[in-house]
Amino acid sequence: MKIFATLFLAFVFSLNIFADTVSDKEKDALIKLYHATNGSHWKIRWNLSLSVSTWYGVYTENGKVTAINLADNNLQGELPQEFFELKNLTSIDLRKNNLKGKLSNSVGNLKKLTFFNISNNQFAGIVPSAICDLENLKDLELFKNNFSGEIPTEIGNLNQLEILCLFENKVEGTLPASLYKISTLKILLLNDNKLSGNLSSDISNFSVLENLSLYGNSFDGRIPKELEQLSNLSEMNLSYNKFTGSVSRKLTLRDALNMTMFDENGNLFLLDINEEKTPENSIVN
Repeated sequence: MKIFATLFLAFVFSLNIFADTVSDKEKDALIKLYHATNGSHWKIRWNLSLSVSTWYGVYTENGKVTAINLADNNLQGELPQEFFELKNLTSIDLRKNNLKGKLSNSVGNLKKLTFFNISNNQFAGIVPSAICDLENLKDLELFKNNFSGEIPTEIGNLNQLEILCLFENKVEGTLPASLYKISTLKILLLNDNKLSGNLSSDISNFSVLENLSLYGNSFDGRIPKELEQLSNLSEMNLSYNKFTGSVSRKLTLRDALNMTMFDENGNLFLLDINEEKTPENSIVN
């Protein structure tokens, strides 16, 4: 009986070892990541002589690397090209490090990604259009970097996206028309960039939007009244832009700074409030 139990435990152990074994290609990609980002100076380092399953922040399933969480771990340098060959990744969290360089167009290889957070780093260059190929993405967080250029026109391809955070970058240009087609968006934070142009009335498509921040850009024109239709919108900040015209008291009260705008001379002013008609002040014919 003891021999049988011993053999059974050995069999189970061998299965676990097999499950933790990843391909040489994926292991090599991880090792390239380690060396390219100064792994010897990480807060929590990998022992490369041990199994991948023991490496901090690496998650495997059925012999495949499915998630990486190395947030706030003192990664330095640029992501190696091999990193984007980890095609089974569903989640990447590299926030709060010292990563730099451009985000490779090869990010489009990671078709299974649902979560991608590289915020609080030093990435620069444009947001690659290939990121719009990641149609399973639900959470995209690129804030507090040095991204520039325009938001990719194909951003609307991310039709499952719930969170889009691009604030505190140097992104410019107008909002792509396709952005308004993402009806799943719950959080849209684009504040503190160099964005401009008008807001479309198609903003009404954001039917489940809960948090909208466009603070500190150069948007102009009138604020679309369709914003009032967003019944789930509980947090909003449109101030410190160049919007003109007037808004309802309801929208003013939603805005964190009560619709404080810049005029053409750079002076601050409050948008006028449209007083809504009530039965008492309406004209009866």
